Amino acid sequence: MQTVRSILFMTILYVYTPIMGVVALPIALVSRRVALATVKLWTHILFGALKVLCGITYEIRGRENVPEGAAIYASKHQAMWETVSYFQILGDPAFVLKRELMILPVYGWYSAILGMISINRDGKAKALRAMLSQAEKKCAQGREVVIFPEGTRMAPGTKGPYQPGVAALYKHLNVPCVPMALNSGLYWRRGKHKRPGTIIVEFGKPIAPGLSRKSFMKTLETEIETMANKLADEGRQSLGEDGPVVAKDPVSSGLPAE
Repeated sequence: MQTVRSILFMTILYVYTPIMGVVALPIALVSRRVALATVKLWTHILFGALKVLCGITYEIRGRENVPEGAAIYASKHQAMWETVSYFQILGDPAFVLKRELMILPVYGWYSAILGMISINRDGKAKALRAMLSQAEKKCAQGREVVIFPEGTRMAPGTKGPYQPGVAALYKHLNVPCVPMALNSGLYWRRGKHKRPGTIIVEFGKPIAPGLSRKSFMKTLETEIETMANKLADEGRQSLGEDGPVVAKDPVSSGLPAE
């Protein structure tokens, strides 16, 4: 029965999303704020369906660690869930995503309207400068700059190498960096039925500007992985599972795939 419910939810996701995106586009084009409100409504309806059909809810921990104003949010990435949910959890997120996504129908349209931070992964130094310039403008607007520092989706309990982009943002923007962890991959599973339960998202203590690159990366990785491993263990216990989850298919971050 859960498989049927999961299929029904994914059908709603992939049918409802483009229809609403196209129908609401003239309204979204009025202004970025209107577009953001449209996306937040989309996620609100989607998460209602996820709760009713699949029994998946979420819990936020560490709200007291969220700083006022602009900041970098360096998040673990396990599923499509966080690319959707952060529009509910954060105020006005600006995701760092690969440039190719900006040309996709609906997703690319709204990413452009909302002012996401696109990056050419093959552009090296030039691409890095462009990313930093875009991120600086988002911070000036008081927005949250969201980056997945591993650059790939990883299964709960596993870790990929942390990429240098997050350190470049930290050094250039001179704002706090908030580590974020979650266990969404235990419930929203790629290519499988969704499992009922409570996804936990945790904000760690912000890392103040001023650390050396090496110290920052070590601190960030330690904070994120410590939280993530604890949340993975907690989630597995609630699901009645034992042992680590092994990542078999890391997927490039930013792509809104299941």
